[in-house]
Amino acid sequence: MPKRKLDPLPSAAFQILLSLVDDDLHGYAIMRQVADQTDGRMRLGPGTLYSSIQTLLEAELIDQVDSREDTRLGPGRRRYYRITSAGRKLARSEAERLADLLRVARAKKILRGRYV
Repeated sequence: MPKRKLDPLPSAAFQILLSLVDDDLHGYAIMRQVADQTDGRMRLGPGTLYSSIQTLLEAELIDQVDSREDTRLGPGRRRYYRITSAGRKLARSEAERLADLLRVARAKKILRGRYV
């Protein structure tokens, strides 16, 4: 059986899915949202972003929605992306998996500071 690209879910793909939970976003807005939601710990470059988006599109975890102009970014049409119900389900599953890992780490007392 061939290895699936999204098993386990790469952190970049997970962050992209999380960034699309509240709103449809274009690529640059996704990059900004990921940086914001990780307090700058993850910054997606264009190569990582668009290869991850392509993988998520192929897996039908996100959809491309109608392009539109973004007046804040100047002229030109932007491709917007939306999370699908399968994408939400996978993001929820990944969050639960990470929460389970965090519970184990807490039980073993290897976390300090704001995580405890």
